[in-house]
Amino acid sequence: MRASSYVLNKKRIFTLYPQLEEERAERKTGSRADIRTKLMILSILVLLAAAAYLTVGVHFENQRLMNYAFSLRTPKLIVMAIAAFAIGGASIVFQSIINNTIVTPCLLGMNSLYTLIHTAVVFFAGSGSILAVNANLAFAADLILMSVAATFIYSYLFRKTNHNVLYVLLVGTVLSSFFGSLQGTMIRVMDPNEYDSLLATLVASLSNINGEIITVSLLVLAGVIFLLRKELALLDVITLGKNQAINLGVDYDRTIRRLLWGVTICIAVATAMVGPISFLGLIIANLSRQLFKTYRHSVLITGATLFGMVLLMGGQLIVEHIFVYSVPISVFITVGGGLYFLYLLLKGRKSI
Repeated sequence: MRASSYVLNKKRIFTLYPQLEEERAERKTGSRADIRTKLMILSILVLLAAAAYLTVGVHFENQRLMNYAFSLRTPKLIVMAIAAFAIGGASIVFQSIINNTIVTPCLLGMNSLYTLIHTAVVFFAGSGSILAVNANLAFAADLILMSVAATFIYSYLFRKTNHNVLYVLLVGTVLSSFFGSLQGTMIRVMDPNEYDSLLATLVASLSNINGEIITVSLLVLAGVIFLLRKELALLDVITLGKNQAINLGVDYDRTIRRLLWGVTICIAVATAMVGPISFLGLIIANLSRQLFKTYRHSVLITGATLFGMVLLMGGQLIVEHIFVYSVPISVFITVGGGLYFLYLLLKGRKSI
C-alpha cells in the first residue's frame, strides 16, 4: 500500500487501532471545543503582545515619530512570527521523529554551524568584508551554506546509518562539538578587534532586522511546506511507531528522511534571521504539548507558533523598554529554557 492510500483511507487506522478510535470519540464530545478555546485564548494573547510591542513608548501626538516607530517595529513583529513558526514547527516535527519530547533540532548542530560560518567569514575575510557588512549577502550566505551542508551531511548520514534516526542524532551532537572546537580555535588566534565585531553577530537579537530578508524567508518556508505536504500529513501516523506506520502503508524511511531535511531548512532560516536560540524550540514545543494534550500535529504546531510569538514579543518588549537593549533576548530564553529543561527531566524521572 502506498503512503497516499493512507491519507485517503483514514477509517482503516481507527479500525485497526481502538485507542485512536477512543481518542477520536473523546474529541467529538468536547475536547475539540476545548482545543478551540485554548487556541483562541493564545491568539488573543498574541494580539495583546503585538499591540503592546507596537504601541508602548510611541509618541502618538507626533505623526512623524509614530510612523517612524511603526516602520521599525512592524518588520520585527513579522520576523518574530516567522521565527516562531519555523522553530516551533521544526521542534514539534523533530520530537515526533525522535519520539522524545525533551530534544530539540539544535542537537543536529545547526546553531554551531551558524557560529562557525560567521567566525570563518571574519577570520578569513575580515570584519570589513562585504559578507560581514552587507546584511542581505550575510543572510544569503548563512541560508545557503547551512542548508547545503545540513542536507548533504544528514542525507549521507541517514544512508550510512541504515536510516537510524538515533544514530543521526548522536552524530549531530558530535558535529556540534566539532564545529564548536573549530570556532574556538579561530577565536583564539583572531585579532581582538575583529572578535569584538564578531561577537554581536553570534548572539540572537531582534534589535536590527533587515526587512528585505522577510520575503525570501517566507518563500523558502512556503516551498518547504509545499514539498513536504504529503509527509506532514503522515505525522500523526508516524508517532504510532515505525512498525505500525509501515503496516499502514507509509514509506517510513523516505518520509523520515524528507521530514528531517525540512527540519534542518526551517532551523537554518530561523537561525539566519535572528541568530541561534537554542532553548526556544524546547520551551514552546513542550508548552504546546502540555496545554493541548493531543496527537494532532496541526494543533501542536499552531500552539507552538503562538507560544513562540508571545514569548518573543513579550521578551523583546522587556529588552527594549526595561533593559534598554543592554541584555539580548537570547539570555532570557537560555536561562528560562535551562530551568524548564531541568523541570522536564525531573518530571519525567518522577513519572518512571
